Amino acid sequence: MDEFEGKIAVITGAGSGIGRSLAVAAARRGMTVIAADIEEPPLNDTVAEILADGGTATAFPTDVSDAGSVQRLADYAFGEHGGVHLLCNNAGVFSGGLSWERTVADWEWAIGVNLYGIVHAIRSFVPRMIALDTECHIVNTASMGGLITNAYSGPYYASKFAAVGATECLAHDLISINAKIGVSVLVPSLIATNIGSSERNRTERHIDRLSPEMTPDAAFVSQMLRDSTSAGMPPADVAELVFDAVRHGHFYIPTKPSYQAQIAARHDAMTRYELPASAQLD
Repeated sequence: MDEFEGKIAVITGAGSGIGRSLAVAAARRGMTVIAADIEEPPLNDTVAEILADGGTATAFPTDVSDAGSVQRLADYAFGEHGGVHLLCNNAGVFSGGLSWERTVADWEWAIGVNLYGIVHAIRSFVPRMIALDTECHIVNTASMGGLITNAYSGPYYASKFAAVGATECLAHDLISINAKIGVSVLVPSLIATNIGSSERNRTERHIDRLSPEMTPDAAFVSQMLRDSTSAGMPPADVAELVFDAVRHGHFYIPTKPSYQAQIAARHDAMTRYELPASAQLD
């Protein structure tokens, strides 16, 4: 997909970070943007920024972990705009700490947003995008934490590994039916976002009522993530990498040159039947 002018883009997690930058970048390329996020005030700020810049955008509050919410987003996009040409499943949350200290609610929240947010979008958007019979593209945001592992991040890494696998399978499925839909998976390293403060968007149904307080191990890793991401790559730079990858049909979209070395080190360890070394996201 190399033409964006006049096309429709749906972007989840558009209230901040990478999602907001993707929405702004899409609008500046002449796309009509449907911006979705669970956090309404920042979502409205994203749309206001696009409108002030002369672009076209609509805010559509969405909880991607809820199938019905994603279905309503798809119904709106196709009902009001007649189609979707670029779908960025970008919403994501972080839940970390020692694996055995995580509650079922912790795992369900991370998997619900990071994996099922993609699954719900596949089910709600893809059949209609296929029916358009025109060039489209889907970008699913995973993480380098979906390709390499570390301590203190079990729910997050598990959900992101699953997101990578689901995206690869989606791409194979679409190729098998000769669909005109390209697929990419974004695997960012440390980006200057507020993912370390994901708890602000945790819904009531994903809170363990028996242990609602954050444990020390989870608080430790969340603070470490906030400290690390504060010096990360600007989200606007990531958005440019994404649009370049869509234009050139790249599947994997890394954000740092260290990607190659990290993947090679993991591959080498696997061929030796060893546990890959704990890898740092840079």
